[in-house]
Amino acid sequence: MFAFLKKRCGFALILGLALVLPISYFTLRTLGRNRKIDSSPRPPELPGSIGASKGPVTFDRVNSSNPHYSVSLDSDNDGIPDTAELQSFMDSENFRRWFTLIAEGQFYRLTREWNAEQRDCAGLVRFSWREALRRHDRIWFQKMGPGYKSIAPDVARYNLEQSPLGEKLFRTRFGSYDEGDLSTEAFSEFADARTLKSFNTRFVSRDRHYAQPGDLLFFHQPWVQKFPYHVMILIGDSGNDSEESRGWVVYHTGASAVDEGAVKKVQLSVLDQHPNKRWRPVESNPNFLGFYRLKMLE
Repeated sequence: MFAFLKKRCGFALILGLALVLPISYFTLRTLGRNRKIDSSPRPPELPGSIGASKGPVTFDRVNSSNPHYSVSLDSDNDGIPDTAELQSFMDSENFRRWFTLIAEGQFYRLTREWNAEQRDCAGLVRFSWREALRRHDRIWFQKMGPGYKSIAPDVARYNLEQSPLGEKLFRTRFGSYDEGDLSTEAFSEFADARTLKSFNTRFVSRDRHYAQPGDLLFFHQPWVQKFPYHVMILIGDSGNDSEESRGWVVYHTGASAVDEGAVKKVQLSVLDQHPNKRWRPVESNPNFLGFYRLKMLE
């Protein structure tokens, strides 16, 4: 009997060993493989991600060391690099408020900061655009003279001194943005009315109900050989405006042989009745090209 049990136990022991050894072998291989995977270097964490030691990335300001700005992109193929566009609603609104304030301010008092040789319809747009992107600190207010007050925060994405385009804010030719554009004549510090219309704005509508403060109005007089294009700035509504008036515009008349021109401020409803029909901002006027929006606001 004892011999029989001994024989049975020996057989069971041999069978158990035969089963345990393969299982142990595959278990050790699996553990080793997992250990190799766990010990491999982890991909670097982006700043601001869970577990990262640094603070979140700020995308509202241009930083040349930020990899998001290391390659200039033009995702909408409008010729303006993404880094120069004010893509947030607040930045766009703040720019509009400064842009229209500065343009309107020239009607009440011309600032010495606006070069007298640059005073024409397009010059008013260029000057107001450039000054709207500056830091509006105490020094700025002193330079501009009396009559200005802080009406909005500064643009947060960048200011003129840190602009990805530098002082060359205005595109001068068709095509998408290319990294070599800044070293060529694709951008300039100067832009006449035609250049502003063709390369720096997009058409909105000839219906004023679709326009916003800061949009531009363009007129074309093809028989005027030297300056066939004229531009005005829509500065928006006031509390007393009727639905028909839809706000005010400001513009510079441009210099002539008899005077240096002047900045005018007038309601659209008054322009609608202009004695010369070619200056009426209405859809029935073929010389009125419509309302246009700055590309950098979109």
